[in-house]
Amino acid sequence: MSQKCVIFDMDGVICHTNPHHVVAFEEFFNKYKIPYTNQEFEEHMYGKHNSYIMSHFFKRTIEGEELIKLEDEKEGMFREIYKDKVETIPHYMQFLEELKSRGFKTAVATSAPRANLDLIANFLKLDQKMDSMMSSEDVTLHKPNPEVYLKSAERVGVSPSDCVVFEDSFSGVTAGLNAGMKVVGVLSTHTKEQLPPCDFYINDYSEVNVDKILELLSKK
Repeated sequence: MSQKCVIFDMDGVICHTNPHHVVAFEEFFNKYKIPYTNQEFEEHMYGKHNSYIMSHFFKRTIEGEELIKLEDEKEGMFREIYKDKVETIPHYMQFLEELKSRGFKTAVATSAPRANLDLIANFLKLDQKMDSMMSSEDVTLHKPNPEVYLKSAERVGVSPSDCVVFEDSFSGVTAGLNAGMKVVGVLSTHTKEQLPPCDFYINDYSEVNVDKILELLSKK
């Protein structure tokens, strides 16, 4: 078969980190006396890059040095909260092993900072299993722009039409679709109705296998 690739987002796709991001953002916004609601988190945090999130909640453009400082502070809070709680969405590692045993290229493409990716990748030893790992620092344009997915495909030498993306957020699914890839919606954070139409949906990785991936890729 021609080379195929599966590309995973990280937050809500490899690990169910979003509840811990909510706790970190609550602490962070409380410190800066910034109002927020759970619905706002759902609409303006999940799957979004920190430049968007900060600008939305602070109600002004956050960029440059200020963005770096605030992002470092908030993500440091997240890593402190999450560092002893790292675990995958059920059956993820078994699915990853099956992909590798069947000759798939595999990659991570996240909007999170590299330090968050490193925390999870080191714990799960993902660097030994992934052909590419990209974080927010590796792109200029963030999801829903497809840059991170197109760059991932280029890095591993696989055509976008031979790639399947696993995503859990509206912006992430949109990025995968914009890249011309098949998309599996992981329903860890949102319902089917809250996402753009995906090619397939799972609640966890017991509901998918390599044969399903090949079936999705065969549908042009």
